[in-house]
Amino acid sequence: MLLTFLLPLLIFPVTEIDFTGLRQKMTAEHIQGRGIVDQRILQAFNRVERHLFVPPAYRSLAYEDRPLPIEEGQSISQPYIVAIMTHVIAPDTNKRVLEIGTGSGYQAAILAELVNEVYTIEINEKLAASSKKLLLKLGYENISFKTGDGYLGWPENAPFDGIIVTCAPDQIPQPLIDQLAPGGRMVIPVSYASSVQDLILIEKTASGRLKRTNLMPVQFVPLIRGRNG
Repeated sequence: MLLTFLLPLLIFPVTEIDFTGLRQKMTAEHIQGRGIVDQRILQAFNRVERHLFVPPAYRSLAYEDRPLPIEEGQSISQPYIVAIMTHVIAPDTNKRVLEIGTGSGYQAAILAELVNEVYTIEINEKLAASSKKLLLKLGYENISFKTGDGYLGWPENAPFDGIIVTCAPDQIPQPLIDQLAPGGRMVIPVSYASSVQDLILIEKTASGRLKRTNLMPVQFVPLIRGRNG
Protein backbone atom coordinates (compact mmCIF):
# COMPACT_ATOMS: atom_id res chain seq x y z
CA MET A 1 0.00 0.00 0.00
CA LEU A 2 1.89 3.03 -1.26
CA LEU A 3 1.92 6.22 0.75
CA THR A 4 0.07 9.13 -0.75
CA PHE A 5 -0.57 12.79 -0.13
CA LEU A 6 -3.99 14.33 0.41
CA LEU A 7 -5.51 14.84 -3.01
CA PRO A 8 -8.10 17.42 -4.03
CA LEU A 9 -11.55 15.93 -4.42
CA LEU A 10 -12.71 15.79 -8.02
CA ILE A 11 -16.22 14.45 -7.74
CA PHE A 12 -18.27 13.49 -10.79
CA PRO A 13 -21.55 11.61 -10.93
CA VAL A 14 -20.62 7.93 -11.13
CA THR A 15 -23.06 7.32 -13.99
CA GLU A 16 -21.20 9.81 -16.19
CA ILE A 17 -17.82 8.10 -15.93
CA ASP A 18 -16.77 5.50 -18.50
CA PHE A 19 -14.88 3.26 -16.08
CA THR A 20 -14.36 0.54 -18.68
CA GLY A 21 -12.73 2.93 -21.11
CA LEU A 22 -10.59 4.49 -18.38
CA ARG A 23 -9.49 1.04 -17.18
CA GLN A 24 -8.46 -0.03 -20.67
CA LYS A 25 -6.58 3.24 -21.16
CA MET A 26 -4.79 2.77 -17.83
CA THR A 27 -3.74 -0.75 -18.75
CA ALA A 28 -2.52 0.26 -22.20
CA GLU A 29 -0.64 3.39 -21.15
CA HIS A 30 0.64 2.74 -17.64
CA ILE A 31 1.19 -1.01 -17.65
CA GLN A 32 1.69 -2.30 -21.18
CA GLY A 33 3.16 1.02 -22.21
CA ARG A 34 5.81 0.71 -19.51
CA GLY A 35 7.01 -2.71 -20.54
CA ILE A 36 4.71 -5.33 -19.02
CA VAL A 37 3.47 -7.39 -21.95
CA ASP A 38 2.27 -10.59 -20.27
CA GLN A 39 -1.23 -10.93 -21.71
CA ARG A 40 -2.62 -12.69 -18.65
CA ILE A 41 -1.54 -9.81 -16.42
CA LEU A 42 -2.90 -7.21 -18.83
CA GLN A 43 -6.22 -9.04 -18.98
CA ALA A 44 -6.37 -9.17 -15.19
CA PHE A 45 -5.94 -5.39 -14.97
CA ASN A 46 -8.65 -4.92 -17.58
CA ARG A 47 -11.03 -7.16 -15.63
CA VAL A 48 -10.54 -5.92 -12.06
CA GLU A 49 -12.53 -2.75 -11.42
CA ARG A 50 -10.15 -0.58 -9.41
CA HIS A 51 -12.80 2.08 -8.79
CA LEU A 52 -14.65 -0.38 -6.54
CA PHE A 53 -11.63 -0.56 -4.23
CA VAL A 54 -11.39 3.18 -3.48
CA PRO A 55 -13.76 5.48 -1.55
CA PRO A 56 -16.54 6.99 -3.69
CA ALA A 57 -15.00 10.47 -3.47
CA TYR A 58 -11.89 9.24 -5.32
CA ARG A 59 -13.50 7.05 -7.96
CA SER A 60 -13.01 9.63 -10.70
CA LEU A 61 -9.26 9.23 -10.11
CA ALA A 62 -9.26 5.43 -9.86
CA TYR A 63 -7.61 4.78 -13.23
CA GLU A 64 -4.84 7.31 -12.97
CA ASP A 65 -1.42 5.87 -12.21
CA ARG A 66 -1.28 7.12 -8.66
CA PRO A 67 -1.85 5.84 -5.13
CA LEU A 68 -5.11 6.89 -3.49
CA PRO A 69 -6.27 7.10 0.13
CA ILE A 70 -8.46 4.37 1.55
CA GLU A 71 -9.92 3.93 5.02
CA GLU A 72 -7.90 3.61 8.24
CA GLY A 73 -5.22 6.02 7.02
CA GLN A 74 -3.92 3.53 4.43
CA SER A 75 -3.66 3.71 0.66
CA ILE A 76 -4.08 1.69 -2.51
CA SER A 77 -0.87 1.40 -4.55
CA GLN A 78 -0.53 2.92 -7.98
CA PRO A 79 -1.43 0.44 -10.74
CA TYR A 80 2.09 0.25 -12.20
CA ILE A 81 3.56 -0.78 -8.85
CA VAL A 82 0.86 -3.45 -8.44
CA ALA A 83 1.69 -4.67 -11.95
CA ILE A 84 5.45 -4.79 -11.32
CA MET A 85 5.02 -6.69 -8.06
CA THR A 86 2.64 -9.11 -9.75
CA HIS A 87 4.90 -9.60 -12.76
CA VAL A 88 8.11 -10.37 -10.87
CA ILE A 89 6.64 -13.27 -8.89
CA ALA A 90 5.75 -15.02 -12.19
CA PRO A 91 2.12 -15.84 -11.30
CA ASP A 92 1.35 -19.08 -13.15
CA THR A 93 -2.12 -20.58 -12.82
CA ASN A 94 -1.10 -23.53 -10.62
CA LYS A 95 0.75 -21.40 -8.08
CA ARG A 96 -0.25 -20.40 -4.56
CA VAL A 97 0.59 -16.87 -3.46
CA LEU A 98 0.70 -15.18 -0.06
CA GLU A 99 -0.03 -11.46 0.23
CA ILE A 100 0.98 -9.48 3.32
CA GLY A 101 -1.22 -6.41 3.72
CA THR A 102 -4.65 -6.93 2.13
CA GLY A 103 -5.52 -3.24 2.39
CA SER A 104 -8.24 -2.39 -0.11
CA GLY A 105 -8.16 -5.89 -1.61
CA TYR A 106 -7.10 -4.72 -5.09
CA GLN A 107 -3.81 -6.62 -5.23
CA ALA A 108 -5.54 -9.76 -3.95
CA ALA A 109 -8.14 -9.45 -6.71
CA ILE A 110 -5.44 -9.13 -9.39
CA LEU A 111 -3.69 -12.21 -8.00
CA ALA A 112 -6.93 -14.16 -7.83
CA GLU A 113 -7.38 -13.63 -11.57
CA LEU A 114 -3.98 -15.24 -12.19
CA VAL A 115 -3.34 -18.06 -9.70
CA ASN A 116 -5.36 -20.88 -8.16
CA GLU A 117 -4.82 -19.99 -4.51
CA VAL A 118 -4.38 -16.61 -2.85
CA TYR A 119 -3.77 -16.22 0.88
CA THR A 120 -3.97 -12.69 2.21
CA ILE A 121 -3.26 -11.29 5.68
CA GLU A 122 -4.29 -7.90 7.09
CA ILE A 123 -3.54 -6.75 10.65
CA ASN A 124 -6.14 -3.96 10.72
CA GLU A 125 -9.45 -5.59 11.66
CA LYS A 126 -11.63 -2.98 9.94
CA LEU A 127 -9.67 -3.16 6.69
CA ALA A 128 -9.61 -6.95 6.85
CA ALA A 129 -13.38 -7.08 7.24
CA SER A 130 -14.19 -4.54 4.52
CA SER A 131 -11.82 -6.00 1.92
CA LYS A 132 -13.02 -9.53 2.60
CA LYS A 133 -16.65 -8.43 2.24
CA LEU A 134 -15.91 -6.73 -1.09
CA LEU A 135 -13.85 -9.58 -2.55
CA LEU A 136 -16.48 -12.16 -1.63
CA LYS A 137 -19.20 -9.93 -3.10
CA LEU A 138 -17.21 -9.80 -6.34
CA GLY A 139 -17.20 -13.59 -6.45
CA TYR A 140 -13.59 -14.45 -5.64
CA GLU A 141 -13.70 -17.96 -4.21
CA ASN A 142 -9.99 -18.71 -4.42
CA ILE A 143 -8.91 -16.20 -1.75
CA SER A 144 -8.33 -17.20 1.88
CA PHE A 145 -8.37 -14.41 4.47
CA LYS A 146 -6.59 -13.96 7.78
CA THR A 147 -6.52 -11.11 10.28
CA GLY A 148 -3.16 -11.02 12.03
CA ASP A 149 0.54 -10.15 12.02
CA GLY A 150 1.80 -10.46 8.47
CA TYR A 151 5.43 -10.54 9.62
CA LEU A 152 4.76 -14.09 10.79
CA GLY A 153 3.22 -15.20 7.51
CA TRP A 154 0.80 -18.11 7.37
CA PRO A 155 2.83 -21.22 8.27
CA GLU A 156 -0.15 -23.59 8.26
CA ASN A 157 -0.55 -23.06 4.51
CA ALA A 158 3.11 -22.78 3.53
CA PRO A 159 5.08 -23.17 1.38
CA PHE A 160 4.10 -20.46 -1.09
CA ASP A 161 5.31 -20.15 -4.69
CA GLY A 162 5.05 -16.38 -4.46
CA ILE A 163 4.89 -13.82 -1.66
CA ILE A 164 3.92 -10.17 -2.16
CA VAL A 165 4.43 -7.75 0.73
CA THR A 166 2.57 -4.45 0.36
CA CYS A 167 4.00 -2.71 3.43
CA ALA A 168 7.59 -2.00 4.41
CA PRO A 169 9.47 -3.68 7.27
CA ASP A 170 12.98 -2.59 8.20
CA GLN A 171 14.28 -6.06 7.39
CA ILE A 172 13.12 -9.07 5.41
CA PRO A 173 11.10 -11.24 7.82
CA GLN A 174 12.72 -14.62 8.37
CA PRO A 175 9.32 -16.36 8.67
CA LEU A 176 8.47 -15.25 5.13
CA ILE A 177 11.80 -16.51 3.82
CA ASP A 178 11.15 -19.84 5.53
CA GLN A 179 7.65 -20.06 4.00
CA LEU A 180 8.87 -19.38 0.45
CA ALA A 181 8.95 -22.59 -1.57
CA PRO A 182 12.13 -23.71 -3.39
CA GLY A 183 11.96 -22.01 -6.76
CA GLY A 184 9.65 -19.37 -5.29
CA ARG A 185 9.83 -15.58 -5.46
CA MET A 186 9.06 -12.88 -2.92
CA VAL A 187 8.76 -9.15 -3.65
CA ILE A 188 8.98 -6.82 -0.68
CA PRO A 189 9.70 -3.14 0.05
CA VAL A 190 12.38 -2.75 2.72
CA SER A 191 12.74 0.49 4.66
CA TYR A 192 16.30 1.61 5.41
CA ALA A 193 15.20 4.99 6.77
CA SER A 194 12.00 7.02 7.00
CA SER A 195 12.47 8.26 3.43
CA VAL A 196 14.55 5.46 1.87
CA GLN A 197 12.96 2.21 0.69
CA ASP A 198 13.87 -0.30 -1.99
CA LEU A 199 11.61 -2.81 -3.67
CA ILE A 200 13.46 -6.11 -3.45
CA LEU A 201 13.02 -9.41 -5.24
CA ILE A 202 14.05 -12.51 -3.29
CA GLU A 203 14.41 -15.74 -5.27
CA LYS A 204 14.90 -19.08 -3.52
CA THR A 205 16.71 -21.71 -5.57
CA ALA A 206 15.82 -25.39 -5.59
CA SER A 207 18.64 -25.94 -3.10
CA GLY A 208 17.33 -23.23 -0.78
CA ARG A 209 19.88 -20.54 -1.57
CA LEU A 210 18.66 -16.96 -1.82
CA LYS A 211 19.24 -14.43 -4.59
CA ARG A 212 18.45 -10.78 -3.87
CA THR A 213 17.79 -8.14 -6.53
CA ASN A 214 17.03 -4.46 -5.85
CA LEU A 215 14.31 -3.43 -8.29
CA MET A 216 13.54 0.26 -7.67
CA PRO A 217 13.11 2.91 -4.96
CA VAL A 218 9.58 3.03 -3.54
CA GLN A 219 7.60 4.52 -0.64
CA PHE A 220 5.17 2.20 1.14
CA VAL A 221 3.39 2.44 4.44
CA PRO A 222 5.31 0.68 7.24
CA LEU A 223 4.59 -2.91 8.21
CA ILE A 224 2.69 -2.90 11.50
CA ARG A 225 3.45 -5.66 14.00
CA GLY A 226 1.06 -7.30 16.40
CA ARG A 227 1.21 -6.60 20.12
CA ASN A 228 3.45 -9.60 20.66
CA GLY A 229 5.61 -8.87 17.62
